[in-house]
Amino acid sequence: MRRELQSLAGFLREVFIEACQVSFRLFRIMIPILIGVKILQEAGLIIYLAKPLNPVMQLMGLPGETGLIWATAMVNNLYSGIIVFLSLADSMQLSVGQVTILSTVMLVAHALPIEVKIAQAAGTRFAFQALLRIGGAFVLGWGLHFVYSLSNTLQEANVIFWQGEVPVHPSLFSWAQSQVKNLVLIFGIILILVILMRLMRKLHIVDALIWFLRPVLRFLEIGREAATLTIIGMVMGLTYGGGLIIQESKSGNVSRQDVFASLTLMGLTHSLIEDTLLLSLLGAHMSGILWARLVFSLLVVALLVRLLAYLPGNFVHRFLFAGRKKETAATV
Repeated sequence: MRRELQSLAGFLREVFIEACQVSFRLFRIMIPILIGVKILQEAGLIIYLAKPLNPVMQLMGLPGETGLIWATAMVNNLYSGIIVFLSLADSMQLSVGQVTILSTVMLVAHALPIEVKIAQAAGTRFAFQALLRIGGAFVLGWGLHFVYSLSNTLQEANVIFWQGEVPVHPSLFSWAQSQVKNLVLIFGIILILVILMRLMRKLHIVDALIWFLRPVLRFLEIGREAATLTIIGMVMGLTYGGGLIIQESKSGNVSRQDVFASLTLMGLTHSLIEDTLLLSLLGAHMSGILWARLVFSLLVVALLVRLLAYLPGNFVHRFLFAGRKKETAATV
């Protein structure tokens, strides 16, 4: 009995230390960016970032003022974008198709300063990941606009199912309290994920999951070492999946190509359950916010990983993912 207790204590100590390491790497990225974004908000500068998006939104069949909604989501997070959406919804009178398009582009490209920085910390290039997510969001949004317009579907007036009220602008103290609570919650979730990952490996659940998803993973050319972490990121969110990928990439357990493919997929489509349900409350249709987003992301990543084989190693190292040139060249 004493030996079992000592073994359990050792196990808990190991997972706690690992969770602290993962969280420290994440918080070192997140906290300065959270403060920077807050300064942008307080200074009222986000509205200037939205102005260049007006013609882009019109190309996707959306009113120009929706650029402020997307800009807010890109710089901050989905919740901030939703708050702006709710404050403007009555004046815009959008259709279900338009809300679906707007929600889809928000899902593909949001919280970029934090999420792309996490991807960079794991070994990918910041500029490429940011441009891919913004450009991918536009291409997908334009495609949905074309399909919905051509088929004359989802043209009815949108109905918002969100029952909450637009929150009052919080004080700096309230904002700081909220961020601390979020960071504590993130640490708790990471701790649980680390425990689950170890148990899943011990019980061979990881092997069963990889076998089940083998066709998809083969299509994306993602190795088994990154497979489970990719699934976690797609279901839970890039913060959690990306944080674990950072840990694995630092230890050398995941190849550079797998890191690139995994984080690119997570960037384009992550938090498939929570974020999808959240945007559905605004009236967005599942055809865009779930199915089109998922299929589009799988196709883009499959194309990118196949292109890697034809690109020069120096180009890959400079523009796609970081690492020693010798190592990078060996993986492509």
